[in-house]
Amino acid sequence: MPSSRLGGALVSAGVIAVVGLMILPLPAALLDLLLSVNIAFAVLLLLSTILAKRSIDLDSFPSMLLIATLFRLALNVSTTRLILGSGAAGGVIEAFGGFVVGGSVVVGLVVFLILVIIQFVVITNGASRVAEVGARFTLDALPGKQMAIDADLGAGLIDEGEARRRRDEVAREADFYGAMDGASKFVKGDAIAGVLVTLINLIGGLAIGVAQQGLSFGDAVTTYSLLTVGDGLVSQVPALLISVASGILVTRTAGDTDLGDNLVSQLGRQHRAVRFGSFTVGALGLAPGLPILPFAVVSIGMFVASRRLAAAHAEEAIEAVVEAEPVVDPDAPEQLAVDIRPEALSLALAVDLVDLVDGGTDGDLLDRVRALRRKLAMELGLIIPPVRTRDSLDLGPSEYAITVHGVEMGRGTAPPGHVLVIAEQLDRFPGEVTTEPVFGLPAKWIPADHRALAETYGATLVDRSAMITTHLAEVVRQQAPSLLSRTETKNLVELVRETDPAVIDELTAAEVTIGEVQRVLQELLAEQVPIVDIVRILDVIGERGRVSRDLEGMVDAVRNALGPAITQRRINPDGSLPVIVLEPSLEHSLLSSLQPTPTGLDLGIDPVGLNELVRATKTTVTEVERTGVSPSLVTARALRRPLKQLLQMTELDCPVLAFDELGHHLRIDTRGTVTTDGNPALLRA
Repeated sequence: MPSSRLGGALVSAGVIAVVGLMILPLPAALLDLLLSVNIAFAVLLLLSTILAKRSIDLDSFPSMLLIATLFRLALNVSTTRLILGSGAAGGVIEAFGGFVVGGSVVVGLVVFLILVIIQFVVITNGASRVAEVGARFTLDALPGKQMAIDADLGAGLIDEGEARRRRDEVAREADFYGAMDGASKFVKGDAIAGVLVTLINLIGGLAIGVAQQGLSFGDAVTTYSLLTVGDGLVSQVPALLISVASGILVTRTAGDTDLGDNLVSQLGRQHRAVRFGSFTVGALGLAPGLPILPFAVVSIGMFVASRRLAAAHAEEAIEAVVEAEPVVDPDAPEQLAVDIRPEALSLALAVDLVDLVDGGTDGDLLDRVRALRRKLAMELGLIIPPVRTRDSLDLGPSEYAITVHGVEMGRGTAPPGHVLVIAEQLDRFPGEVTTEPVFGLPAKWIPADHRALAETYGATLVDRSAMITTHLAEVVRQQAPSLLSRTETKNLVELVRETDPAVIDELTAAEVTIGEVQRVLQELLAEQVPIVDIVRILDVIGERGRVSRDLEGMVDAVRNALGPAITQRRINPDGSLPVIVLEPSLEHSLLSSLQPTPTGLDLGIDPVGLNELVRATKTTVTEVERTGVSPSLVTARALRRPLKQLLQMTELDCPVLAFDELGHHLRIDTRGTVTTDGNPALLRA
């Protein structure tokens, strides 16, 4: 017979036999055997719950709880019949009534009532509450878990078979906690029934002994009451074990090990608590009136255990490090290839700045860098590579250096125990004047003890981690084009394929390569245009790619599409866009001078004319900035890129926009005009 059918037949026969116990009288020898089976079954359930890794591994426990309760009550009926009918109940009950409680009815009743209180008031109530809350939370979380499984299936992270298995597991978990919520009432009812049955047996035994058999009250107590108390204890012990088992099962959390391993491993990591506890227990033993010997024994035992736990924890940590970091031959060609490859982005710290990355000393630099990566991803649309932070002996005291692809792009100092103060009157504060590395403002590193003084003067204070993070962010913004690798570009394209496959199909049909997409995105980042709207950018590139594969044309097409987003950052609070424009004759002259080059159109005027153009533009920008406004230079589309490159070479920070990028929703506020003042060098085409 298959095991499944055999199990079903045995359970069916067992339930019918349990019902038969309530009706048919049993001999004492058979009753002793069944009482032993009852205790063994309770021990088995308790050990099963301890060794189970997950609660749903015993999802049949509610049914087993019902069967165990029914079996125990049936045995109570059989033992009651045997005790009241013949004044005997077999060896098991007589042993509990005589040896366990010393032949004292009062002692037996007190022990019985204590066991009932432990089971009913403490364990059963707590387990019932846990089961109720677990059932409620599990049912509330069921829709979310189902949606998460469907999302993983739709994303291709799991197949249909794995999704089906997870759905079955979630359904089993919900059914289990719902069943345990109801099954906990069996344990409550069992405790109440045990008290009532024992009380009825006491009254019935005294009545039968005195009234029917003519025994004295003392003989009736000795004959019937001790057997009744023994019967109550025999039934209450397995009831207590099963109550504990149900409490353990509903309080288990999912894990890879059983309860014993969890307790040993987790308590083993608390060796310091065990050591401090040993000192506390030892101190208690010195209190007046307390026996010092037991407290000393416990204290010494805890101290020895803490030493062993600490040694075991250290060995586990070493093994974990060895497993996590396999030994690699530093001379192997593969390892050398990795070592010689420069990091895309790295931050080197002097030895005395290592405290910034030490969590034990509240160093928060690594957390700030992780937050910075998220912020720049939202700001630029570029997921910058992980920042490798390391210490360097080549740096001077308190120095740090930021490198991009192995080339140093920024360096500064951050002395320990100091904060950077930025104020108009720096002579109020101690220290040497330095330059803030991001904005070039005069500043001072002052001792942290002077923070309160600086705040009273209204100075701006920047701690070391914030200053380094700000410097790193500025370097990333400047070097964003070089940080956009071809692999990262491909990842962006694949992300768009998952959400907007039609855009990628159009890009593929236009035969635009990943390299061409990368160059367009790099040009946008070089001009400080975020690539957050990557879907629209790729859509425009695909559409433009059908007409021309010219890089400059693709960039201009994307900028025109992103025009409102580009100009949005330049708008004043009143909704106007402050701009400066070229004098019409100057703009016409510059348009006439454009000459094609391998990298695009370029201004074909002599160096004297270029210098005069830069001077005139800088003069106009400076005059407008004196009014508290940062203007943008607006010109024809063909002139935008050459003028931007010219101003970048002269380090003039003035955005250059094309008229096509402004849009009709803007209110243009013309603040100045770049004029030639009749300079023939600029008017000559």
